[in-house]
Amino acid sequence: MNFNIPGNSGMTSARTRARLVERLRASGIRSEEVLGVIGEVPRHAFVDEALAHRAYDDVSLPIGHSQTISQPYIVARMTELALESPGRGKVLEIGTGCGYQTTVLAQCFKTVYSVERIGALARTARERLSQLGVHNVRLRHGDGSKGQPDAAPFDAILITAAAPIVPEFLIEQLVIGGRLVFPVGTTDQELRMIERLEDGHQETRLEKVRFVPLLPGLA
Repeated sequence: MNFNIPGNSGMTSARTRARLVERLRASGIRSEEVLGVIGEVPRHAFVDEALAHRAYDDVSLPIGHSQTISQPYIVARMTELALESPGRGKVLEIGTGCGYQTTVLAQCFKTVYSVERIGALARTARERLSQLGVHNVRLRHGDGSKGQPDAAPFDAILITAAAPIVPEFLIEQLVIGGRLVFPVGTTDQELRMIERLEDGHQETRLEKVRFVPLLPGLA
């Protein structure tokens, strides 16, 4: 992974990233592949310059438009769950945001399909991915609340905003054995995973989380 990093700074030092990786490992992230990717992706490139000094803290940060960049732990957790799907061909991300989770997924899957409903975020994310040299992402400005059936089936689907109810309709857009990883709830939110089986699906409740809400339509 060799990223073209604009505005490189001391915040990108190997020691700074190593400390983040160690915090994630101590928090329960077990995939060394995911930890390696988190240690390489330049998170400071996805936040405003004024927040660059906090880029490698394990916290979410504002990115404008009432949206946030997810904390590294959540990005790592959702990614390692997705990687236990049977294939590494296609992954769908609903909610591109600033493109940080997108970039992490792009190091692990052949093709990332990503949908962002807010036009300004989609444009900025597309520019940022190009600057970083990430070219295996198919990003579109659109309503991702119904998935992307025209590109299905996917090996994994990640939703980076909290759905009010379990989006079971997305299961049909998975390969058999594929995984849907998503937060659900309004005030009280929970990270869950659904695995598609030959004869149905299996749902697993994971942990309490806090995400912005999943909204339909375009902005």
